[in-house]
Amino acid sequence: MQQADKAQRAIQSIEVGGRLLLVLADSAEPLALKDLAARAGLSASRAHPYLVSYARLGLVEQEQLGARYRLGPAALRIGLTCLHQWDPMREAEPVIQELAARTGHAVMLAVWGNFGPTVVRLIEARQALHIALRVGSVMALLETATGRAFAATLPPERLAEPAGPFGELAARERPAGRAPSQRELEEVRAEMTRHGVTRAAGSPLPGVNAFSAAAFDHEGTAVLVITALDHADRLSSDWDGPSAHAVREAAQRISQRLGLRAAGR
Repeated sequence: MQQADKAQRAIQSIEVGGRLLLVLADSAEPLALKDLAARAGLSASRAHPYLVSYARLGLVEQEQLGARYRLGPAALRIGLTCLHQWDPMREAEPVIQELAARTGHAVMLAVWGNFGPTVVRLIEARQALHIALRVGSVMALLETATGRAFAATLPPERLAEPAGPFGELAARERPAGRAPSQRELEEVRAEMTRHGVTRAAGSPLPGVNAFSAAAFDHEGTAVLVITALDHADRLSSDWDGPSAHAVREAAQRISQRLGLRAAGR
């Protein structure tokens, strides 16, 4: 029992010290001991021994002038290794699996490909959903929730990159390859800002509703769009309904896993 208690204390100690590293990771500039400790919820006297140990490991270092603390070369090595191993699809997989299991909706991931929003992962709905979607399908830019999420979050120059039509499901009257107008972009961005998701209600697939939201990497770039879709009687088109909320939350969780800092940090 005594050994177990010591092990528990050791784990708690790592968690306490780890708060200092996380504060430094979230800071845009080096921090004085007093400020660093306060942000980590510690006294300066309690924080200092941790910083001494971290400095010996190269995880933190002190500036020669001002004695402020910043992350050290060992922390840089860890970060670079993490980036090398970084795979947005892998980070998103457990989140979309949980979303599909909890809601019963079909759930898919899309990336911005050579021809626009391209499906790269599709989990079938719990109840049969007879739609012509598969991995590799290219979605309409403004006529689908998935495409609208990209239109709302990518720079206009990125939206003009695809050489081909804007999606297999594009409306017939939309000229192939025509970039969205400024007014259309403003409307879809206002929709995303207001609701945190984009929506397709009964169109372009009759009787099928969908909500989409973008997931962002550590630089704030939209790298994935997550979409939940299902028959209208199973997925309400209500902006404040449980399906919209679940998609918003899933996108936020993926963004956190991809390194996006929380607002205000």
